[in-house]
Amino acid sequence: MKKALSLLFLTTLLVNAALAQKVIKGVVRGEKGSPVPGATISLKGSTNHAIADNKGQFSLQTYAPFPIGLAISSIGFTTREVEVTEQNLQTLEIILTVDNRQLNEVSVTARRRNEKIQSVPIAISVVRGGVIEDAGAFNVNRVKELIPSVQLYSSNPRNTTLNIRGLGSTFGLTNDGIDPGVGFYLDGVYYARPAATTFDFVDVEQIEVLRGPQGTLFGKNTTAGALNITTRKPSFTPGATAEVSYGNYGYIQAKGSITGGIGSKLAGRVSFSGTQRDGTIYNVTSMKYVNDINNIGGRAQLLYTLTDRVSLTLTGDASRQRPEGYAQVVAGVVKTQRPDYRQFDAIIADLKYQLPSRNPFDRLIDHNTTWRSGNDQGGVSLNLDAKIGNGTLTATSAWRYWNWDPSNDRDFTALPVLTLSQATSKHKQWSQEVRYAGNFSSKLSGVIGVFVIGQDLKTDPVHIEESGAAQWRFSQNSTSELWKTPGLLEGYGIRTTSRLQTLSAAVFGQLDWAITDKLHVLPGLRYNYDDKKVDFNRKTYGGLETTDPALLALKAVVYTDQAFIANTDNTNLSGQLTVSYKANNNINTYATFSTNYKPVGLNLGGLPTAGGKPMLELAEIKPEYVQHYEAGIKTTPTASSTLNLAVYNTDIRDFQTQVQTAELGVNRGYLANAEKVQVRGVELDGNVRFNNHFSLFGAVAYTDGKYKSFKNAPVPLEETGGPSAFKDISGSKLPGISDWTVTLGGEASTGGKFLGQGGRYFLALDGYYRSQFSSSPSPSPYLNVDGYALFNGRLGFRATKGVSVFVWGRNLFGKDYFEQLLVAAGNAGHYAGVLGDPRTYGVTLRYNFSLGNN
Repeated sequence: MKKALSLLFLTTLLVNAALAQKVIKGVVRGEKGSPVPGATISLKGSTNHAIADNKGQFSLQTYAPFPIGLAISSIGFTTREVEVTEQNLQTLEIILTVDNRQLNEVSVTARRRNEKIQSVPIAISVVRGGVIEDAGAFNVNRVKELIPSVQLYSSNPRNTTLNIRGLGSTFGLTNDGIDPGVGFYLDGVYYARPAATTFDFVDVEQIEVLRGPQGTLFGKNTTAGALNITTRKPSFTPGATAEVSYGNYGYIQAKGSITGGIGSKLAGRVSFSGTQRDGTIYNVTSMKYVNDINNIGGRAQLLYTLTDRVSLTLTGDASRQRPEGYAQVVAGVVKTQRPDYRQFDAIIADLKYQLPSRNPFDRLIDHNTTWRSGNDQGGVSLNLDAKIGNGTLTATSAWRYWNWDPSNDRDFTALPVLTLSQATSKHKQWSQEVRYAGNFSSKLSGVIGVFVIGQDLKTDPVHIEESGAAQWRFSQNSTSELWKTPGLLEGYGIRTTSRLQTLSAAVFGQLDWAITDKLHVLPGLRYNYDDKKVDFNRKTYGGLETTDPALLALKAVVYTDQAFIANTDNTNLSGQLTVSYKANNNINTYATFSTNYKPVGLNLGGLPTAGGKPMLELAEIKPEYVQHYEAGIKTTPTASSTLNLAVYNTDIRDFQTQVQTAELGVNRGYLANAEKVQVRGVELDGNVRFNNHFSLFGAVAYTDGKYKSFKNAPVPLEETGGPSAFKDISGSKLPGISDWTVTLGGEASTGGKFLGQGGRYFLALDGYYRSQFSSSPSPSPYLNVDGYALFNGRLGFRATKGVSVFVWGRNLFGKDYFEQLLVAAGNAGHYAGVLGDPRTYGVTLRYNFSLGNN
């Protein structure tokens, strides 16, 4: 018995010795020997981990047999994997290198293949999804503050202008009859409606902003540039993120995503985002705050890997906005050249009315028509990627919808002037793109593709504009007592039915010919076909029923029947030639000449009249032709810094512009051609990481945009009622362009622990400045928006895994500023302003979970 007990005791000792707990000790340092506190040391294949202390030292206990794999990660550093043996168990010294992927190692897909941004001979800026989220930049309107060359103006989602370098879409009100000049792509799918830019970003990986024409690289023609947005893809490694933010004005935003494998070849990802905020403008009539935010959206993806060379991605998304929003305040009153009785102040005095405030930044309105902006979009897409030879064949099929249900108070007062203004619309599009990108030989690479898109935009069921009892006083153009006829214009309005059908197709391609390792020539061509059909019919209704010719003539001053049918198709051959010379690994220079065009435009906002008849010759406007020259240099002064410069000149013939008119029934503007436009400028951008604690980024853009020739432009607001309704504004500045825009920001951080997890404490600040710009298609000193500067900040703790928490503030100094100024319908002399957000602040809590090592 004693021998048996002794043998059992000895066996137990041997087993315990074999399974004895091992203790791994070491230190984590940066490249210069400084400790990396807060670094996470994970045991591969398990959830066991340790966090480095303030001296970078760590201790990890394990029962696992040797050799043992460790993954060491810390924000701002490249993750490193090491193997631990019994020999180096207690002597580990792990050196982490600074992760410069935010700098020159950023990969982009601008040329339809993964490349380092500094190697691409295109003026391009990249914003990572993490930067967008930390900056609270949840749509394009916030991104413009990070990239100075981007301009976005929105008086409501439909009337949204997205421009790059001041070009792209008409400034002010959107006219559905022309194509955008800036392409908006999400995961390879072209979004035709500018309203898409107002939705929240959902699970974005990065945004690439390509500046200048890009017709030889993208499916839809882009005369001014493109926003190429990619979302995070499904992963076979399980992971999840959840985020919630709270702020003043009742701000609540929630985001989340979950991903993982569904089978050996199938992975999925589901993401959502919801944002709510109370209004920032008080309506004294309804006694509630308006201009709130009410957004929700979701996205689902399935990734199926047929083989290691072929994959399919099926994506579905839907987003909805339901704000009582986009109300504008009366920003000022101008004396026009009309008679005294037709001035705004004389009109409201006769009607015994006063504005609730003459200071727009009191944020008070008294509108008596509800502001509604029901905005829905969604769709499905199927993407095929197949690696064939030395390249990839990509086929993207997509179908999308956009539904618009608005209500506006376009007189901006409590008076019953315009009681209805509702342009309810439905839009559907389908698109197909097939392209091949890769290496054709040792010296030749490139991309070639075909693209086709069909669009159908129609009223749903009609667009309505209706006058109220006070309309007669604003429309009165003589001292005739007949204007005072009771009920003359009350309930008098127009109902418009229209349908625009378009079909666009293109063959495009660009080659990269490596004459030498340093010298490359990149020619590109695009052949475009565009077909447009429009059926426009507008009928008057209501008001006083009468056969009196004199009273009918007064009603016709306000609204008239209009109808026209237009059918046009055209083709165009355009292209570009770029020469790139890479002096060494740190200097890349390029020069580009390109031509591009925007197809025929069709007026869908109504036509101005002459002698009581619509000017049908303005139903169709000429195509826009672009010639573009650009030279640039991209440099990498050090491994942790970049500095880039671009100089450009763009000349446009028959520039498609939206011009204002005093006629109510033309929806405040119609399309016209300016004979010649020129935009030229210089852009400088750079960033630097000084060490693992400090980083800095900045960009400055100088832009000079002017009408070289526009001899028949409508007069500005203050000249309404003068001897001529048109004016030569050649040499004047284009609207929406500031001479100078500047972005500057930086971050200071240090490693540490929070709730037992490793990460970095950080303080980030950024600022955005833009100089004065014109907010009127025909320049007016009264409609210039003063320059302004905004400052934002964030302070908190950021973790790669686990909990991150930070406080944030936007417009920290509470700057009052306008984003846009708009002339009120009828040109009585008053104009409205789109107010920028006041100071906002809050806190964000984020949780990241992943079974991976990164």
